[in-house]
Amino acid sequence: MNKLIAIVGMSGSGKSVATTYLEDKGYTKIYFGGVIYDKMKEEGIEITPDSQKEFRENLRKEHGMGVVAKLLLPKIEEAYSKGNTVLDGLYSWDEYLILKEKFNNLKMICICCDKELRYKRVSERVDRPFNKKDIIKRDVAEIENSAKGGPIAYADYYILNNGTIDEYYNRLEGILKNIDNE
Repeated sequence: MNKLIAIVGMSGSGKSVATTYLEDKGYTKIYFGGVIYDKMKEEGIEITPDSQKEFRENLRKEHGMGVVAKLLLPKIEEAYSKGNTVLDGLYSWDEYLILKEKFNNLKMICICCDKELRYKRVSERVDRPFNKKDIIKRDVAEIENSAKGGPIAYADYYILNNGTIDEYYNRLEGILKNIDNE
Protein backbone atom coordinates (compact mmCIF):
# COMPACT_ATOMS: atom_id res chain seq x y z
CA MET A 1 0.00 0.00 0.00
CA ASN A 2 1.27 3.46 -0.85
CA LYS A 3 2.15 5.82 1.96
CA LEU A 4 0.72 9.29 2.56
CA ILE A 5 2.71 11.47 4.96
CA ALA A 6 1.86 15.04 5.94
CA ILE A 7 4.67 17.20 7.29
CA VAL A 8 3.44 19.78 9.81
CA GLY A 9 5.10 22.40 11.97
CA MET A 10 5.64 26.08 12.38
CA SER A 11 7.52 28.21 9.87
CA GLY A 12 11.26 27.65 10.05
CA SER A 13 11.05 24.34 11.88
CA GLY A 14 12.49 22.35 8.98
CA LYS A 15 9.45 20.99 7.14
CA SER A 16 11.02 21.47 3.73
CA VAL A 17 14.08 19.44 4.81
CA ALA A 18 11.85 16.44 5.57
CA THR A 19 9.86 16.96 2.39
CA THR A 20 12.99 17.09 0.24
CA TYR A 21 14.36 13.99 1.97
CA LEU A 22 11.15 12.11 1.13
CA GLU A 23 11.18 13.42 -2.44
CA ASP A 24 14.72 12.05 -2.78
CA LYS A 25 13.29 8.69 -1.69
CA GLY A 26 10.75 8.82 -4.52
CA TYR A 27 7.76 10.43 -2.80
CA THR A 28 5.65 12.83 -4.84
CA LYS A 29 5.41 16.22 -3.12
CA ILE A 30 2.16 18.17 -2.85
CA TYR A 31 2.81 21.69 -1.53
CA PHE A 32 -0.20 23.18 0.26
CA GLY A 33 1.12 26.75 0.07
CA GLY A 34 1.29 26.44 -3.70
CA VAL A 35 -2.50 26.60 -3.89
CA ILE A 36 -2.47 30.01 -2.25
CA TYR A 37 0.24 31.27 -4.61
CA ASP A 38 -1.57 29.89 -7.67
CA LYS A 39 -4.88 31.48 -6.67
CA MET A 40 -3.19 34.81 -5.99
CA LYS A 41 -1.51 34.74 -9.41
CA GLU A 42 -4.84 33.89 -11.06
CA GLU A 43 -6.36 36.97 -9.47
CA GLY A 44 -3.35 39.17 -10.27
CA ILE A 45 -2.46 39.80 -6.63
CA GLU A 46 1.16 40.58 -5.84
CA ILE A 47 2.61 37.99 -3.46
CA THR A 48 3.96 39.56 -0.31
CA PRO A 49 3.86 38.22 3.27
CA ASP A 50 0.95 40.53 4.10
CA SER A 51 -1.02 39.89 0.90
CA GLN A 52 -0.49 36.14 1.27
CA LYS A 53 -1.73 36.17 4.88
CA GLU A 54 -4.78 38.25 3.96
CA PHE A 55 -5.59 36.10 0.93
CA ARG A 56 -5.11 32.82 2.84
CA GLU A 57 -7.32 33.96 5.71
CA ASN A 58 -10.03 35.35 3.41
CA LEU A 59 -10.06 32.15 1.36
CA ARG A 60 -10.60 30.14 4.54
CA LYS A 61 -13.28 32.52 5.81
CA GLU A 62 -15.15 32.26 2.53
CA HIS A 63 -14.75 28.52 1.85
CA GLY A 64 -13.97 26.99 5.25
CA MET A 65 -10.82 25.95 7.07
CA GLY A 66 -10.44 22.83 4.92
CA VAL A 67 -10.46 24.66 1.59
CA VAL A 68 -6.85 23.93 0.65
CA ALA A 69 -7.27 20.19 1.22
CA LYS A 70 -10.48 20.25 -0.82
CA LEU A 71 -8.75 22.08 -3.68
CA LEU A 72 -5.80 19.69 -3.59
CA LEU A 73 -7.78 16.47 -3.11
CA PRO A 74 -7.81 15.44 -6.81
CA LYS A 75 -4.06 16.08 -7.07
CA ILE A 76 -3.40 14.15 -3.84
CA GLU A 77 -5.59 11.22 -4.96
CA GLU A 78 -3.79 11.06 -8.30
CA ALA A 79 -0.31 11.16 -6.75
CA TYR A 80 -1.24 8.64 -4.06
CA SER A 81 -2.70 6.23 -6.61
CA LYS A 82 0.69 6.19 -8.35
CA GLY A 83 2.98 5.95 -5.31
CA ASN A 84 4.13 7.35 -1.98
CA THR A 85 3.12 10.96 -1.43
CA VAL A 86 4.29 13.68 0.96
CA LEU A 87 2.13 16.67 1.84
CA ASP A 88 4.16 19.76 2.62
CA GLY A 89 2.44 22.25 4.87
CA LEU A 90 -0.92 20.82 5.92
CA TYR A 91 -2.24 23.65 8.08
CA SER A 92 -5.61 23.23 9.68
CA TRP A 93 -7.46 20.62 11.69
CA ASP A 94 -10.22 20.67 9.07
CA GLU A 95 -7.68 19.85 6.36
CA TYR A 96 -6.49 16.93 8.44
CA LEU A 97 -10.06 15.64 8.97
CA ILE A 98 -10.85 15.87 5.25
CA LEU A 99 -7.73 13.91 4.35
CA LYS A 100 -8.05 11.37 7.17
CA GLU A 101 -11.58 10.55 5.98
CA LYS A 102 -10.22 9.76 2.49
CA PHE A 103 -6.93 8.17 3.50
CA ASN A 104 -7.05 6.06 6.65
CA ASN A 105 -3.28 5.44 6.50
CA LEU A 106 -2.37 9.17 6.55
CA LYS A 107 0.49 9.82 8.96
CA MET A 108 1.55 13.22 10.25
CA ILE A 109 5.13 14.04 11.16
CA CYS A 110 5.58 17.26 13.12
CA ILE A 111 8.89 19.07 12.87
CA CYS A 112 9.60 21.32 15.84
CA CYS A 113 12.50 23.23 17.31
CA ASP A 114 13.19 25.95 19.81
CA LYS A 115 11.47 29.20 18.91
CA GLU A 116 14.57 31.40 18.81
CA LEU A 117 16.30 28.88 16.53
CA ARG A 118 13.27 28.94 14.19
CA TYR A 119 13.34 32.72 14.12
CA LYS A 120 17.05 32.70 13.29
CA ARG A 121 16.54 30.17 10.49
CA VAL A 122 13.61 32.08 9.00
CA SER A 123 15.56 35.35 9.02
CA GLU A 124 18.50 33.71 7.22
CA ARG A 125 16.69 31.69 4.58
CA VAL A 126 16.96 32.69 0.94
CA ASP A 127 13.32 32.03 0.04
CA ARG A 128 10.75 34.12 1.93
CA PRO A 129 12.89 35.43 4.82
CA PHE A 130 11.13 37.19 7.70
CA ASN A 131 12.51 39.37 10.46
CA LYS A 132 11.73 38.39 14.05
CA LYS A 133 8.80 40.80 14.39
CA ASP A 134 7.18 39.49 11.20
CA ILE A 135 7.68 35.81 12.02
CA ILE A 136 6.10 36.32 15.46
CA LYS A 137 3.17 38.04 13.73
CA ARG A 138 2.92 35.12 11.29
CA ASP A 139 3.11 32.51 14.08
CA VAL A 140 0.25 34.14 15.97
CA ALA A 141 -1.87 34.54 12.82
CA GLU A 142 -1.33 30.89 11.84
CA ILE A 143 -2.33 29.68 15.30
CA GLU A 144 -5.30 32.03 15.72
CA ASN A 145 -6.62 32.24 12.16
CA SER A 146 -5.52 29.03 10.46
CA ALA A 147 -6.11 26.43 13.19
CA LYS A 148 -2.54 25.25 12.75
CA GLY A 149 -2.17 23.95 16.30
CA GLY A 150 -4.43 20.90 15.91
CA PRO A 151 -2.32 18.95 13.41
CA ILE A 152 0.84 19.87 15.31
CA ALA A 153 -0.60 18.65 18.61
CA TYR A 154 -2.10 15.50 17.06
CA ALA A 155 0.85 14.39 14.92
CA ASP A 156 1.76 10.72 14.87
CA TYR A 157 5.49 11.42 15.12
CA TYR A 158 7.75 14.28 16.16
CA ILE A 159 11.22 15.36 15.17
CA LEU A 160 13.00 17.79 17.46
CA ASN A 161 15.15 19.72 14.99
CA ASN A 162 17.60 21.46 17.31
CA GLY A 163 20.63 19.35 16.46
CA THR A 164 22.64 18.29 13.46
CA ILE A 165 21.27 17.34 10.07
CA ASP A 166 22.48 13.77 10.67
CA GLU A 167 20.41 13.57 13.88
CA TYR A 168 17.42 14.91 11.96
CA TYR A 169 17.79 12.35 9.15
CA ASN A 170 18.35 9.49 11.62
CA ARG A 171 15.12 10.35 13.43
CA LEU A 172 13.24 10.66 10.12
CA GLU A 173 14.59 7.28 8.98
CA GLY A 174 13.43 5.73 12.25
CA ILE A 175 9.96 7.15 11.72
CA LEU A 176 9.83 5.84 8.16
CA LYS A 177 10.78 2.35 9.39
CA ASN A 178 7.99 2.56 11.99
CA ILE A 179 5.49 3.55 9.30
CA ASP A 180 6.71 0.67 7.09
CA ASN A 181 6.14 -1.79 9.95
CA GLU A 182 2.60 -0.67 10.79
